[in-house]
Amino acid sequence: MSFLVRAWYNKAPWLWLLWPISLLFRALAAWRKRSQQAQLKPCDVPVIVVGNIAVGGTGKTPLLIALCKHLQTQGMQPGVISRGYGAKGNSYPLQVDDETSVEQAGDEPVLIAEKTGCPVVVDPNRAQALQTLLAKHQVDVVLSDDGLQHYRLPRRIEIAVVDGTRLFGNELCLPAGPLREPVSRLQSVDLLVVNGGEEGSHPALEKAHRMHIKSVALVNLASGEKRPFSGAPFNIGNTIQAVAAIGNPLRFFESLESLPYPLQRFVFPDHYRFQASDFDETKLDLNQPVVMTEKDATKCRDFATPNMWLVETVVELPPAFLSSLDAALSK
Repeated sequence: MSFLVRAWYNKAPWLWLLWPISLLFRALAAWRKRSQQAQLKPCDVPVIVVGNIAVGGTGKTPLLIALCKHLQTQGMQPGVISRGYGAKGNSYPLQVDDETSVEQAGDEPVLIAEKTGCPVVVDPNRAQALQTLLAKHQVDVVLSDDGLQHYRLPRRIEIAVVDGTRLFGNELCLPAGPLREPVSRLQSVDLLVVNGGEEGSHPALEKAHRMHIKSVALVNLASGEKRPFSGAPFNIGNTIQAVAAIGNPLRFFESLESLPYPLQRFVFPDHYRFQASDFDETKLDLNQPVVMTEKDATKCRDFATPNMWLVETVVELPPAFLSSLDAALSK
């Protein structure tokens, strides 16, 4: 976690020195919202935006994957659009398929395509990604991975995701705090989801639905072998080398602490592009298991070794949330 992120969530007093800049950022964000919404073009297919108001990981992508699977069980054909954070494609829009690399599309779009089988289109301009998706694929609902503040994108349903542990930090907008928009923005979204945490943790979350990301299995990157996550999946005496390049690695590390092994933590920047050299004997013990998230595993498959494992997860959503989503789509 960077120095600034720690300051945001520890509510460091010196951040108030940046408050005037935060006010300017907030005003510019409001102006940008009005100007982009004035250029909106209608869309015949419902668009669901899954985003957040804070920088960093909140669990948006796991939720989006769970929503895709739910909609598929309802007989719908969802498609996904994404900015493709960190992607370096030669041209956009980019359609993600079995041959698309993480370097071209970004880690999240590749993971979504693998986990859901849905068509995925990447473009920094999400409105353009939407047009391409609808032109190239027969879909009857579109989900946008992030993009709550991308107001050129038409949307039927807005779903905001909040980290139930970190919440909103000092509740200031960038750069004095972690917020892209003020907490009051949550009053205008259609559905509010809290990832973990405790009930009654913040007044703004009174009507939120709570989701839980549950670790269910360990999957070997080299062989595909699958072991139950619970119990003692590794040999006695092993040490887990936990590697994470995600927005909020703490939640991942805490899940591994439930296993009966010593834990070594290795933190990389969010969306970091792993290389084989990151896992050589000068940095890690090749005789001990290396465990990572599914998102990070998409960047390591080309050089996977027998000691590399990913944690397979499932998202548990309350029935009331899914019923509210279905009702909103049927309008």
